[in-house]
Amino acid sequence: MSAWVLPDHIADVLPSEARHIEELRRGLLDTARSYGYELVMPPLLEHLESLLTGTGEALDLQTFKLVDQLSGRSLGLRADTTQQVARIDAHLLNRRGVTRLCYCGPVLHTRPDRPRATREPLQFGAEIYGHAGLEADLEALLLALACLRSAQVSDVSVDMADVRVVRSLLAGVDVDAQVLHAVHAALATKDASELAQLTRDFPAASRNGLMALLQLYGDVQVLDEAEKVLAGVPGVAEVLTHLKWLAARLDGVNVTFDLADLRGYGYYSGTRFAMYVPGASDALVRGGRYDEVGAVFGRNRPAAGFSLDIKQLVSVVPTRALKAAIRAPWGDAQDVSAAIAALRQQGETVVCVLPGHGSEVDEFHCDRELVQVAGQWVVQAISGI
Repeated sequence: MSAWVLPDHIADVLPSEARHIEELRRGLLDTARSYGYELVMPPLLEHLESLLTGTGEALDLQTFKLVDQLSGRSLGLRADTTQQVARIDAHLLNRRGVTRLCYCGPVLHTRPDRPRATREPLQFGAEIYGHAGLEADLEALLLALACLRSAQVSDVSVDMADVRVVRSLLAGVDVDAQVLHAVHAALATKDASELAQLTRDFPAASRNGLMALLQLYGDVQVLDEAEKVLAGVPGVAEVLTHLKWLAARLDGVNVTFDLADLRGYGYYSGTRFAMYVPGASDALVRGGRYDEVGAVFGRNRPAAGFSLDIKQLVSVVPTRALKAAIRAPWGDAQDVSAAIAALRQQGETVVCVLPGHGSEVDEFHCDRELVQVAGQWVVQAISGI
């Protein structure tokens, strides 16, 4: 095997895409900062128990594991950053009130989490801790939409659900973990025959409610239908009211609901959402409420937020224009060096053409050149551009 062949689903990022990714990263972080979110940078490597306790257990199969040669302890390469941010909130910041944190960095997956995905996503996310009200859920939604707008993404569709609907229907039902997992899978794939078989011994109210969920997807009218079908199930009416309240405050986007969608059911504690755009094979953004995320770190604080993969995002956003640049001759004379330095201090990109070479830069649009006129170095437009 050639030494330069990379592992499956791992790839170098070349100049054009790297430039675009970096511009998106900066725009997303600036957008989060405009909402008052503070940047944190958790380590790529942590003790395994820190990464995989509590809600992190769902990431076990996605986490690369190794042994620390200094301590002999098991370490993990993070597959998601939310657990780490919860640890920072709980143990390092330990604030009493609301804390808003954002992050952006690589995560590693043992296998792709969707078709044609990389195993090294560049994960951006934002988390708000300390507020249990719907205002935090709404802020997470609005910030996620603002981030997509900053990336020039249009035609966004928001799909919403709430894991508490299914939990209410299963409350008091004596079922082992394996069957419960199979029920969740049947709901997610809308497999009516499998769900009917799995719930054949469930109480009638639970069984009928779960079967009804398979048809409860679509626009806001789905919530009205759910109120009728699930009337009398404790807690469901309030959840549906919350979903209506959130949806009514999302302007300019198409909002749908799928009450049987349980992706991340072991992670989320309430409302969850996913954002889609035409041309993307999977959701660009996933988020919601996950109040249990900090419990293992000793602070069971309310939490809501979202994350996205910038490498996935770059594949669906419009291509950005190349940065305008100035082409200049190479020279070590004081006058030309001073002219180039002055232009760079003004924020210009100046590409020096080395002796014996033409301009071989592909990532800048050299529309001007530095030339000497009457003994002075001046910038002129390049003819024909």
